[in-house]
Amino acid sequence: MKLKHLMTAALAVVLVTSCSTPKIGYFQDVKAGDVHSLANPDYVKINPGDKLSILVSSKNPQLAYLFNLPIVGNYDASSSHASLNSSRVANYKVDAEGNIDFPVLGRLHVAGLNRSEIALYIKTELVKQDLLKDPIVTVDFLDLYFSVMGEVHRPGRFIIDHDKVTLLDALSQAGDMTIFGKRDNVLVMRTENNVEKAYRVDLTNAEQLYSSPAFYLKQNDIVYVEPNPRRARESTTTGNALLQPSLWISAASLLTTIIVLIVK
Repeated sequence: MKLKHLMTAALAVVLVTSCSTPKIGYFQDVKAGDVHSLANPDYVKINPGDKLSILVSSKNPQLAYLFNLPIVGNYDASSSHASLNSSRVANYKVDAEGNIDFPVLGRLHVAGLNRSEIALYIKTELVKQDLLKDPIVTVDFLDLYFSVMGEVHRPGRFIIDHDKVTLLDALSQAGDMTIFGKRDNVLVMRTENNVEKAYRVDLTNAEQLYSSPAFYLKQNDIVYVEPNPRRARESTTTGNALLQPSLWISAASLLTTIIVLIVK
């Protein structure tokens, strides 16, 4: 009888272990009414090698035209609301020193500035040098990306078209994690000043997520979602077979039969 109870208990432990469900929810520490402080907003800033499109417009479109690079196609200088497709705008590439060559104004240092700061910088220079009285400067990113890899539904490279991109934005664009992604150990790889930095982020902990330096992404960041142990085991021959309840039930049944025969 004691042997029977022992075998029953062992079987119950096996079943509970094999059927356990991993925690897959985000923000598991959040309760109703909780308040969490966000990291200081980190706007995307321009680095050497980045590309920009910059459009200057004014009430005097003929004069404003002098401050725009030539484009492929027709440009209607008679319109004060000329709209240019970014694919048709000649782009500015930031050189190794962080400068661009801007019509009339010459070399401008833009590295370390965000879109709004660059627009204000150019507008201020145009007005200060009495070149345009009412300039409107529009700055857009060109070819700025981040990448998402691993256990997400749509891995790939994604364009940056907003001034701020969070880690949650990135995962949303990638279709969210699969059920096999590790929520508590997301890796963000970032190159800064020719140094590769790695950040680990726990998405189950809101406080840790919001305060992480990797909460706001930068261009060329790589987000990698690691597979959980169950997914990793699928790469082996036996895979998750050892965790299947049917296997352990059969093994327990066989063991019980052998013990009963021996006892007899």
